Amino acid sequence: MTSSTSRASAPGGGSSPHPEHLGHVIFIAAAAAMGGFLFGYDSSVINGAVVAIRERFDVGSAALAQVIAAALIGCAFGAATAGRIADRIGRIRCMQIAALLFTASALGSALPFALWDLAMWRVIGGIGIGMASVIGPAYIAEVSPAAYRGRLASFQQAAIVIGIAVSQLVNWAILNLADGDQRGNIAGLEAWQWMLGVMVVPAALYGLMSFVIPESPRFLISVGRNDEARKVLTEVEGSKIDLDERVAEIEHAMRSEHKSTFKDLLGGRFGFLPIVWVGIGLSLFQQLVGINVIFYYSSSLWQSVGIDASASFLYSFETSVVNIIGTVIAMIFVDRIGRKPLALIGSVGMSISLGLAAWAFSYKSGVGDDISLPHAQGIVALIAANCFVLFFALSWGVVVWVLLGEMFPGRIRAAALGVAAAAQWIANWVITVSFPTLSDWNLSGAYMIYTGFALLSIPFILKWVPETKGKALEEMG
Repeated sequence: MTSSTSRASAPGGGSSPHPEHLGHVIFIAAAAAMGGFLFGYDSSVINGAVVAIRERFDVGSAALAQVIAAALIGCAFGAATAGRIADRIGRIRCMQIAALLFTASALGSALPFALWDLAMWRVIGGIGIGMASVIGPAYIAEVSPAAYRGRLASFQQAAIVIGIAVSQLVNWAILNLADGDQRGNIAGLEAWQWMLGVMVVPAALYGLMSFVIPESPRFLISVGRNDEARKVLTEVEGSKIDLDERVAEIEHAMRSEHKSTFKDLLGGRFGFLPIVWVGIGLSLFQQLVGINVIFYYSSSLWQSVGIDASASFLYSFETSVVNIIGTVIAMIFVDRIGRKPLALIGSVGMSISLGLAAWAFSYKSGVGDDISLPHAQGIVALIAANCFVLFFALSWGVVVWVLLGEMFPGRIRAAALGVAAAAQWIANWVITVSFPTLSDWNLSGAYMIYTGFALLSIPFILKWVPETKGKALEEMG
């Protein structure tokens, strides 16, 4: 559709911004990915406050787990509704609403007067995170040139893992100020309240950054603001492109596609369109391999191989570093070798790692958090856990967000991404609340279940997942 002389090109196919614009595009993608940072920060920072919250409100583990997981229900709701909101008022306005919700949640969570009050604020924050989880990948895909889109879309996962690591550092700093006591007093508040309250800083930063990045050119064209769209396209794709041709290309693609409504996601043999089911499948497999519970027994793992419990923070942070390294590897290779090969490498690596962890845990003695392993099995479990995190981070952690942001036709992209992301949050919640019961039943069996899902993801990728490397968004569908 576009002549070779009208658009600059880059290795890997697709359009490329003029070099002078690449830094600006990177800044735009990083700003949009701040929603991922909020998710990573929130999911990890609460772990540093669990003991204090239990003591403050005198609740059992089951009730506490429900409060912690309540944010995931909010995430599912936010993800499911974000697409419609974004198509009505724009991607940027949706980001600003998400930032406002999360800011309110951070303040409310830091100053709760009852357990249900804390749960309510976590649900509100979850809605904001769910919205950001949909808008971030969709927006990045819509402003990124094809040749760089995979690497820029991977900013979402990079932001998540950085958010996890930063929250651990912040918790450690706050605990040091409170002499290691989660309920220690710091300027009139308990340490755990500061842990949750500090989340207002990244939330406010996310909101402020949304005011300095441009609206998606595809949304602008959909509402007839073509002059603004041309300006944005020049910013992100360079001045050498044929603007009239790019606008006409996007308009043609949008006219030939469905509007982004839930009803228009229907129409396949099993309810949703086939491409929507693929998105749901990607989201489910990303969570059902058990990534969000692999660290549930981390303290016991370290102690089972003779590591002092007081050093557990450093080893938890080490795992976050492995997570970041894997994400960087994915960012380097996602546009070079493609989405499907990277996902397949990850699935094979995760299957082996989880299988080894399941074998090691079959030798455990003790129950609950008080477990021990023979030395050899303890070493295997530690190595397997880190390998699992590495393989997940360099594949499914990044690839799923990249694919969800780019594989849907433009007119259903936001709505379809919302459904897929909602499925991801629901699966996350199911895994989070079911793991304690599964581990009490049979810890090794729990990891065998996760191994099974990792194995099943291999034929799923081969048969149903499309390769989107180097393709323009207008080619999707």
